[in-house]
Amino acid sequence: MRDGWEAEAGKWAEFTRTPGHYSSHDSIDLPALRDLLPEPGNRTLDLGCGEGRLSRFLRSLGHRVAGADASPTMVRLAVGHENPEPAVLADAAALPFRDAAFDLVVAYMCLHDMDRMPQAVAGAGRVLERGGRLCASIPHPVNSAGSFQGRDGDAPFLIEGSYLDTGPADWGGIQMTFHSEHRPVEAYSRALETAGLLIEAIRETRAPDAVAAASPGKRRWQRIPLFLHLRAVKPGVQ
Repeated sequence: MRDGWEAEAGKWAEFTRTPGHYSSHDSIDLPALRDLLPEPGNRTLDLGCGEGRLSRFLRSLGHRVAGADASPTMVRLAVGHENPEPAVLADAAALPFRDAAFDLVVAYMCLHDMDRMPQAVAGAGRVLERGGRLCASIPHPVNSAGSFQGRDGDAPFLIEGSYLDTGPADWGGIQMTFHSEHRPVEAYSRALETAGLLIEAIRETRAPDAVAAASPGKRRWQRIPLFLHLRAVKPGVQ
């Protein structure tokens, strides 16, 4: 998956920086993440920062942000943006930061794209201070396990193969391929458990009423969750 995303980095930047190409990011995913974020603290890590879109958003909220991504092109795009953010080239499973360096780690739409997801979660736990939090967003595993059999609001949803087994979840987008892996919820909860992080909140994010009203076909995403958001804490007091 790392190689796949490096190959698609330029197209990803074009996709995310073109208004209207990723409407669910603006209208569904990002607002749900915002509701789970703690107030800005001392240091925030944007894990799997990509071309820097979330880092820029976090900075607008008052966070002091550093990014990390395994794709050299993504890092160049992040630091070369007209509103650049500091970012380092790093494997999420081997972060080059000291223990307890951050009070918040945000893994936005990236854990499903990581080859060594459990090790990445463990790395996030290591660099969090005690009392610090990990906030994460992924496509809901029910979503990545199947598909709607049509685009109208009442279209049936079909699980294709197995929900409980992991497997490739690559899919074609606008002139690019998204390289991901389907994993059940348990895979993520076990990764958090192993990392010593305690889940505080889980949200199964659906399309808001306003989105469904503007585009009736989006009503199907009020029946099946589009995204899964969670917040976990590293127990103890700093």
